[in-house]
Amino acid sequence: MREAAYRDGTVPAKYKVLAALAISVAIRCEPCIRAYVKVAYDKGITQEELIEFLEVAMTMQGCPGEEWALKAYAVYKGCACGEEPRDVAACCAHRTE
Repeated sequence: MREAAYRDGTVPAKYKVLAALAISVAIRCEPCIRAYVKVAYDKGITQEELIEFLEVAMTMQGCPGEEWALKAYAVYKGCACGEEPRDVAACCAHRTE
């Protein structure tokens, strides 16, 4: 189901992943944030695209959203420096066990 959901279609895959990331920020799921930032980075998102989606997440979450958006931004910066996010496999692990 995930492969189908995040494929290129009418909406490019990277924007679907960025939407999932914004939702992850809004629901405060740190493993999901790390995983979706990594996937989005691998799909070639720009820093500017990331920031715009994080701004949306922050408007939906209020002040706490800023803290979680900053976590996502830090993961992105790490990816840009060649670091692998930790615990990416923990994202939705309950669905794959």
